[in-house]
Amino acid sequence: MSFGIEAASYYVPSLYLKIKDLAEKRGIEPAKLEKGLGLHKMGFPDVHEDAATFAAEALLKLIKDYQINPKEISRIYLGTESAIDAAKPTASYAMQMIEKVLEAEFGERCFKNCDVVDMTFACIGAVDALHNSLDFVRVNPDKKAVVIASDYAKYELASSGEYTQGGGAVALLVSAKPDLIEIENNWGVATESVFDFFKPRRHFKKENLKNAPEAFPDKIEIFTDEPIFDGQYSNQCYQDRIREAYQHYEEVSGKTKPSKNWKYLIFHLPYAFHGKRVFTEIYSLENGLPYSNADEQKAVAKSENYIEFINSKIEKTQRASSEIGNMYTASIFMALLSGLQTSFNENEELAGEEIGFVGYGSGSKSKVFAGKVSENWKNVVTKWDLFENLKNRLAIDFDTYEKLHRKQLEYSVNPDYNGFGLEFVELENPVLKGARYYAYKG
Repeated sequence: MSFGIEAASYYVPSLYLKIKDLAEKRGIEPAKLEKGLGLHKMGFPDVHEDAATFAAEALLKLIKDYQINPKEISRIYLGTESAIDAAKPTASYAMQMIEKVLEAEFGERCFKNCDVVDMTFACIGAVDALHNSLDFVRVNPDKKAVVIASDYAKYELASSGEYTQGGGAVALLVSAKPDLIEIENNWGVATESVFDFFKPRRHFKKENLKNAPEAFPDKIEIFTDEPIFDGQYSNQCYQDRIREAYQHYEEVSGKTKPSKNWKYLIFHLPYAFHGKRVFTEIYSLENGLPYSNADEQKAVAKSENYIEFINSKIEKTQRASSEIGNMYTASIFMALLSGLQTSFNENEELAGEEIGFVGYGSGSKSKVFAGKVSENWKNVVTKWDLFENLKNRLAIDFDTYEKLHRKQLEYSVNPDYNGFGLEFVELENPVLKGARYYAYKG
């Protein structure tokens, strides 16, 4: 019996900022970002959007596109590092939104018997959710699970990470009927606790905060979406973990130099060109090339054989990232959708082809695994229209972008927006203060 991904869907915010506009405002040569990193557009959430609405949008699209009975879903596991609550899982908010929309067709609380939880390990949390859910359906082959990756990559204005922002969600139906891709049960894993990128609680003295209420404690803890990070160190941690996980995958799978047989390599992409940049070390090891200093590393990256390798196995998977930006947990799955959608559009047959996944989460962990494209993959991909949908988004100007970033706007920027949105946050009722309430505009 085989197990894997039966169906997939996605959601990308309707707003975007051109990377060229950001570069010019920040005094950066646009070509450095466009040609150097592969960045063209940055997907950005509207006023009413967050990780919960992203997740709900992707889940509802999955259910509707593939005519899934929600009562057949035994678990919804959400990978995110953009949680909207420190206790109640973001997945529970998304579940509640969907229940309200489906109530007329399936009755009240159609997910009443569904296990719902969040999983967090930076950008690899949704890979962990997939790994866990695959184990679940292997033990319970008559049951189905949904994995959602939903995130918003937000960095401080004018910081070195600002141009890699993005957001959105991907939802996967996991079952014993893998119409899209069958996932093998071999996982390479590498973990080391480091501080390359993290979101700590930050401390401030009440006396240094303007207009702080008297009831506040003397020391205030504040959590923000923007991370603490060291870009160069994080790149090195990424490269170290994926090398270790890749070598572990070779051990547990018994396969030697597996990338040579993979049709596509699917990476977590903080920016579009990141995958092809960090894989040079593994490529050099597999091909017996020197890699001990910067000159040798550049020689590998610029070699004709490596460029051919990239164009064949990586380039198609990074196209969507160029148009969206960093989706954190969802970026690796969007890379999968990008490659499959491109092959579908080009009438390329992928059935039986093996695809390799190279996941990474700061902090840090990597997982490497592989899957085989199923005979019915085109029946799944035909629902996506990924690149056509990306063309139909609304461009925003730089001033609007900064106001959205600072949360200075009260009303949605996109006047034609339909879907889930935050309606209000309770501020008065002492036992509900901070509760978030969402609505659906159909």
